[in-house]
Amino acid sequence: MGYAYSFLDVHAAISGPGGNFPLSGDRAGIAQEGLTIAPTGDKNVMLVGADGAVMHSLSADASGSITVNLLRNSPVNRLLQNLYNYQAQSSVNWGRNTITVRDVARGDTATCQEVAFAKAPDKVFAKEGGTLQWTFHAGKIEVQIGSGTPELE
Repeated sequence: MGYAYSFLDVHAAISGPGGNFPLSGDRAGIAQEGLTIAPTGDKNVMLVGADGAVMHSLSADASGSITVNLLRNSPVNRLLQNLYNYQAQSSVNWGRNTITVRDVARGDTATCQEVAFAKAPDKVFAKEGGTLQWTFHAGKIEVQIGSGTPELE
């Protein structure tokens, strides 16, 4: 079992019409908030009958959102803005990205498919540079949690 965590072990990338590039790594400018992958909704819906009987319904929904928090001066902002601008020109290019995230020290992986930009980030011009938050919607997210010792798998 690994005893430490470091964001330096996390590798993330986006690939789609108009470009493919790392979202993390050497000097990518990921903010302290990092990356977040969140399911859209609950996997289960529970219905309780008038007599107290319970029925669970398993949802096939595997969609979710990915949020990438970047420092204002990150070079990845320009790459994402260019990709957004390119893909927004035609529905042919929209929603066709893949985002992958891997923690190489633990073996954790997340593959996000059918990914579209939710919107361009808000641009705040203030005393401090702050961050830009890029949010994506994914039609399908598959997550695997590694054993913590991928070299032994």
